[in-house]
Order: sequence, then structure tokens, then C-alpha cells
Amino acid sequence: MAEEVKVFGTWGSPFSRRVELALKIKGVKYEYIEEDVYGNKSPLLLKYNPVHKKVPVFLHNGKPIAESLVIVEYIEETWKGNPILPEDPYEKAMARFWAKFVDEKCLPALWKAGSSPENERAKAVEEACECLKTLESALNGKRFFGGDTVGLVDIAANFIGYWLRLFQEAAGHDLLSAEKFPALFKWSDEFSSCSVVKDSLPPKDKLLAYFKAHIAGTKAAETNASN
Repeated sequence: MAEEVKVFGTWGSPFSRRVELALKIKGVKYEYIEEDVYGNKSPLLLKYNPVHKKVPVFLHNGKPIAESLVIVEYIEETWKGNPILPEDPYEKAMARFWAKFVDEKCLPALWKAGSSPENERAKAVEEACECLKTLESALNGKRFFGGDTVGLVDIAANFIGYWLRLFQEAAGHDLLSAEKFPALFKWSDEFSSCSVVKDSLPPKDKLLAYFKAHIAGTKAAETNASN
């Protein structure tokens, strides 16, 4: 009997794409199910993730798992080839620390910097840049956070490696640049051009159009609220 491996996701989600990237690194075949998370969540999504009711959901032989980094670690423990985490216990702990830092500190700060009202934006941008500076220090001269190959922290930071620069283009912001963060900027180029990563990224034009529409909608809502 063939293994059942399914990913419930949405095309533009960096969290869904984390799971797909981990599977591609491992060489695991899977079925992808696109979810309309904003308009019409499927009964299967609600069944398999009744707590958060969001993507991604990973289904392995009928057993559902939610939360992208939890899923990535499950994939790592289930399929041993092409390791995503280091073998050394200390290095493994450090990778988990930085992955958690990305989720709990970097991503909220970046979203805030991109969506704050004009009068709050300067402070939000400053906080986001501090997070990027701290994250950059973890590279410590390496090609990837995982060393010579893409690892857990690279997967966790996929938004910074690809989505952020398109969001900047759409919004006219300049958070991540070669001048401000040379090592992190170089990493983002290396990450997004890596062959296994490229296969798990959403189309650039489609994502850019999505960001432009989202930003225009946010500005319109702000204008209406102030009238």
C-alpha cells in the first residue's frame, strides 16, 4: 500500500511553502490540495485542523498535523535522508532557537512595518530592522543558516528570503537591502535561486500583484476610516 502524503495549503502562503520545501528536500512525493482560506474553507481542512482552522495541514497515512514548523520537524524525523536539522544536539537546539525567533519576532515585526499607519511606521520599521540585524548575525559567514545546505532556519525564514523583497517592491519600502544587510541580502539571493527552493516558491508576478492589491485595499480602508 502506497504512503498517503497530502499537504493542504494556499498558493501564496510562506507557511504552506515551508512544508512543500521540506518534502522536496527529502524527495517525498505528495498530493497538494489548494484551499480557499479567505472565502470557503473545505470541510476536510476544518476536520483536520479544528483548533486553528488554517493552513498548512499535513496528512500522513490519515494522521493530520498542523503548524508549519511542527510539520517540518515531523518530516525530518519520518524521512531520514537529506537532513534538515544538524546531528549535534547543541547545533540542533540553536537551529530551533533561530527558527522560533523568525516566527515569534521577525515575522510579526515585518508585518507591522508593512501595515502600520504612516504616523507609526518609522518606529515599526526600526523594530523590524533590529530583528533583521539580529537574524543576520546567525549566518556568521555561512552560505545558508544550515551551512552549505538549506536547513530548518532557512525554511523558517523563507518569507524573508523571497516574499519580503516582493512586498517591498509593491509597498515602496526598503527594509531588506544589500546596503543595510549585505549578508542577509546575499543569503536571500542564494536561497531563492537554489534549485530545490525555486520549485517551492509561488510565481513572482502573481505574488507581486497580490501584494499590490492587498496594499491598495489597506490604504483605501485607512482613507475611509479617517473620513
